[in-house]
Amino acid sequence: MGEPSLKTLLENLPVFWSEVDEPWQTGEGDADWPWPAGESHADGLADPGGSQRAPDRQQWGAGLAVPRGYAAFADLVDLAPAAAFIRDRDGRYLWANHAYAHLYGTVPQQLVGRYIEDFDASAEADRFRALDQQILARGAPVRHTLRYLRQDGTTGRAVGRRFPVREQSRTCVAGIYVDITDHLRATEQRQQAEENLSALRDHSGLPCALLSANGRVIEASVAAADLFHLGLTDLVGRRAHTLLAPEPGPDLDRLHRRWNGLIARRTRRVETTAVLVDTHGLQRRAELHLTTIGHSASRARHVWAVITHQSLAHEAHPPLTAAQIRILSLLAQGSSNSDIAASLKLSRQTLDYHLSRLRHLLGAATRPALVARAYVLGILAPHTWPPRSATAAHPLSTA
Repeated sequence: MGEPSLKTLLENLPVFWSEVDEPWQTGEGDADWPWPAGESHADGLADPGGSQRAPDRQQWGAGLAVPRGYAAFADLVDLAPAAAFIRDRDGRYLWANHAYAHLYGTVPQQLVGRYIEDFDASAEADRFRALDQQILARGAPVRHTLRYLRQDGTTGRAVGRRFPVREQSRTCVAGIYVDITDHLRATEQRQQAEENLSALRDHSGLPCALLSANGRVIEASVAAADLFHLGLTDLVGRRAHTLLAPEPGPDLDRLHRRWNGLIARRTRRVETTAVLVDTHGLQRRAELHLTTIGHSASRARHVWAVITHQSLAHEAHPPLTAAQIRILSLLAQGSSNSDIAASLKLSRQTLDYHLSRLRHLLGAATRPALVARAYVLGILAPHTWPPRSATAAHPLSTA
């Protein structure tokens, strides 16, 4: 390989992933190319075969000697993962690296001196020759994408450049390509996963949101926006703490501790409850499922929040005491006033005061109405027996 060819190959060697995502074009005169831009086929896609027309190695080998001082760079090109080749205007290989030879399931020594037709079907060989002639006529490099047949029978994609080089005082064609098949497949799989997640988020009917580590809403479902009586664009970008009832208490403290545990990756998934507040000031208790995303970072960067159960929206009322919640639990269990007073060691007058106070706070006139309101307002936990507080730290707790 001569010094000019080596320099040209090195100049065209870097093909970055940022270029993979750009729209590739074949340059000026696209209509004159043998096939549409981005739909060409790679050299080296069919199994080796065809006629053996290798010339005497003495006729071409001397011209590809590596100049002194460039041996290290020649090794770099020869062992680079990008597939590279040099052909003369007759379609004969003058040089190829290991990555290019691997496309044919062979080694460079078996490629050099042979022709395109020795490795590719005649129709593809004609296209490759036509492209070589276009580059020789224009005298300028071309960037493009191409499709090829992989050894496993699937279609692959590659990006690269084909350009003129000088070898043995004559102009030849060189090419260098990077296989992006796996990159594109991974990108398509990621896009499909994102589409599936978006469909689940938007059509499941569950209020859910993706939160950053500092609690800002990154994306959300329409159901989540409806829950807070907000437009979707108004919900995205908000801080999550503005959606919680502002009164401090054990619920909020517990939520903060569990959130910090998620971000610090002490746990990956948390189920808890919180009191949400909408733009009208109405509150509702909701069951939250918080799950971190990814495993790489020492601290979680994103958390999915999903609301599975929610109480009836209501005006804010003073928090109930532990005794009042215990009375509601016993009422829901079917206990009589005498049994409740005995269980809590209260006088009948004190119990009557608590019941009167509960009827006022919850807007319920009878014992059955008190129990029903306790459930729809999220005071008592659904799906549990015996009845217990929705904020109880343990399933068996009744406080």
